[in-house]
Amino acid sequence: MQQRPGVQGPPPGCPAHGNFPLYGPQFGSDPDAHYEQLRALGPSAPVDIAPEVQVELVTSYDAALYILQNPASFVRDSRRWNALNEGRVPEDSPALPMMGYRPNALFSDGAAHARLRQAVTDSLATVNELQLVRQTQQSADYLISRFSSERLGQAELMADYAQPLPLLVFNDLFGCPAEIGDRVIVGISGIFDGTPGADQVLGEALAELIDLKRRRPGADLTTRLMEHSAQLNDEEVLHQLVTLLSGGTAPLSATIGTGSALILSEDWQTGLPVEDAVTQVLWNYAPIANYAAHYPAHDVELAGRVVRANDPVLISFAAANTDPRLAEHREQLSAKAHLAFGAGPHACPAKDPAFLIAVTAVESLLNRLPDIEVRVPFKDLSWIPAPWSRSLVALPVRFTPRAVAPAPTKTQTPQATASSPRPAVTPAPRPAAPAAPSRPKAGLFSRFLAWTRGE
Repeated sequence: MQQRPGVQGPPPGCPAHGNFPLYGPQFGSDPDAHYEQLRALGPSAPVDIAPEVQVELVTSYDAALYILQNPASFVRDSRRWNALNEGRVPEDSPALPMMGYRPNALFSDGAAHARLRQAVTDSLATVNELQLVRQTQQSADYLISRFSSERLGQAELMADYAQPLPLLVFNDLFGCPAEIGDRVIVGISGIFDGTPGADQVLGEALAELIDLKRRRPGADLTTRLMEHSAQLNDEEVLHQLVTLLSGGTAPLSATIGTGSALILSEDWQTGLPVEDAVTQVLWNYAPIANYAAHYPAHDVELAGRVVRANDPVLISFAAANTDPRLAEHREQLSAKAHLAFGAGPHACPAKDPAFLIAVTAVESLLNRLPDIEVRVPFKDLSWIPAPWSRSLVALPVRFTPRAVAPAPTKTQTPQATASSPRPAVTPAPRPAAPAAPSRPKAGLFSRFLAWTRGE
């Protein structure tokens, strides 16, 4: 195993220097080294998840599992958050979109959580696995056809493949028509990129989708949520859709990207199945790295440290999964014992579909481009410098260009050439027709749907 350089700077939790910052280029360059230093303080340690935003970060697998499985003492409703209620969290903090309350299953407890979660899990249970595989393969084929025909044997897989693929699949699952699907992608992508107004774009698009499904129900997740016996109102349906999008697309993109990089790396053992690569990603490179804020219902003691009631406690899924104390037991543990999908009553309800999408996406890439290779060694790839997710900044690859049949074109009226007969009389010019109103440029989902129709 390659020895990592030590983390430069003050030790975490040093009173003279404040809490350890879990963000920025220094953290992003080597998160695992930072987790090692935090473990020296015990199963949890105080960190700054964003400027002026302190949380207690749990790095121990056992402590994480205890908190995740103990909803009576650790609740999820962030309206309890002491610092936020006391005005100590900056209004423009990047932590607010991630930790602020929303009326969805993720931030609910007790009966409210049970009601919302049941609607989500029952709706997801109706997704046909074979159809999901076909949807993923079709999305993969479209994206691969696009970048393999437009580039001279090179691509950047995060932007060209791993990031857009889950968005296409989820739009299909939601039953989005083309124009609404385009705006859903613009909205959710903008939220992750910090684009102003992106949340409004997404909210308006999903509100239109819900209104459409009220009038014309379909065989899709949106309709199933709306028709569920829990009788969700339109606002609740919208927030569950946002949760599925935000909790599904970005982690899936990270898993697809890291899984592809891992299986194409020089250290990967030839012949191992793609499922092994995806499982290794979930263990060692948890796509949701630090999240799942819990709020103690009363003061609690964590290995001698007292955490006040309603002060946020975050789970480091990345650190818990790589806890050195697990090393001697890893062979006895189930391959699914990782915490990448959480645990307890708030465990990810879509973990099986998510695993299937990731495996299918990586397999499709390898099948379509059998000689694909990464242009940068795995150990030299860069990770985004954010605390919430473990995702590659870029994944440059090369491959043998594939010949792609041109898209069908409309029949055009033959034009006169130098060798073709010319009309005897030149017709008088006609007055120019009024210009047709310009249509907005088709977005990614519109282009995908047109491609599936052979247009």
